[in-house]
Amino acid sequence: MNAMPPRFAITPDEIDAQVRAFYAEIRVHPVLGPIFNARIGKSLGAWAAHEEKIARFWRNAILHERNYDGRPQQVHMATPSVMPEHFPIWLDLFEETATRVLPMEVAVPWVALARRIGEGMRMGIEQVRRQPGAVPVLR
Repeated sequence: MNAMPPRFAITPDEIDAQVRAFYAEIRVHPVLGPIFNARIGKSLGAWAAHEEKIARFWRNAILHERNYDGRPQQVHMATPSVMPEHFPIWLDLFEETATRVLPMEVAVPWVALARRIGEGMRMGIEQVRRQPGAVPVLR
């Protein structure tokens, strides 16, 4: 049993459904698709493995399961093709998918959490790629 209660009421099956639906959209997205396809590849097995890892991330973040071992901020910062301007696109697509796939009482808090995490990642990428001596972006 987890020591902490879930952030909000959601099932592992709902997490899996959102992740699958979202990455189906990502694969064909005109801006994000090429970035993800270059990193993950186009095989269904590679995508299935990625989706399972991301589902574990979300189950950890929401349900406090302790079965995710990764460093998403470092991975995104180390991928030159991931740019700060991609995060609003990613988050809008995540929201569109969540509101289509999930009940609103699940979609709304998950999207809010995703936006907080995504904004932190965007700011981290901006900071690490900032030119020496440049004024940091604080928005």
